[in-house]
Amino acid sequence: MLDLKNPLSQRQAMEAFFFGYQAFTAKADEMLERRGLSRVHQRIVFFIARYPNLSVKELLALLGVSKQALNMPLRQLLEMHLVDSVASETDKRKRLLELTAEGARFEQALRREQVKLLERVFGEAGEQAVNGWLAVNLALGEDQQKI
Repeated sequence: MLDLKNPLSQRQAMEAFFFGYQAFTAKADEMLERRGLSRVHQRIVFFIARYPNLSVKELLALLGVSKQALNMPLRQLLEMHLVDSVASETDKRKRLLELTAEGARFEQALRREQVKLLERVFGEAGEQAVNGWLAVNLALGEDQQKI
C-alpha cells in the first residue's frame, strides 16, 4: 500500500490517477471534439442514457452543477437533436430528458471506446486489482456526494 504521508507517494498516486483519467477520456474527447462538444456533453448524454426520462432537476443533482452551467450544453444537445425534452404526463411543468435515436448511437459509440479500454486494462490487472479499483472509485464518489 502506498504511504500517503510520503510526498513522493502522494505525487505517484495522483499522477497515476491523472494519467489514467487522461487515457480513459482521450478517445471520447476526440469524438466529442469532432462534433464541437466537450466532456460536459458526454456526462449529460451518459446520465440520460443511464436514467431514461430523467428530469432536469435530477440531472442537475447527478452532475452537481447549477442550472446556469447546464443550460448551454443541454440546449446544444437539444439543438443537435441528440436529446429530446418532453413534458411529464403527471406534471406538465416538469421536463423529462431522453436521448433521440441519434443521441443513443452517439452515447453508445463514446461508451464503447471507453469500455474497450477498461476491458483491456482490467484483463491485464486481474480481478483483485479491478475490485480494489472499483472500491476506491465508489468511495471517492461517496465522498463527493457528502460535500
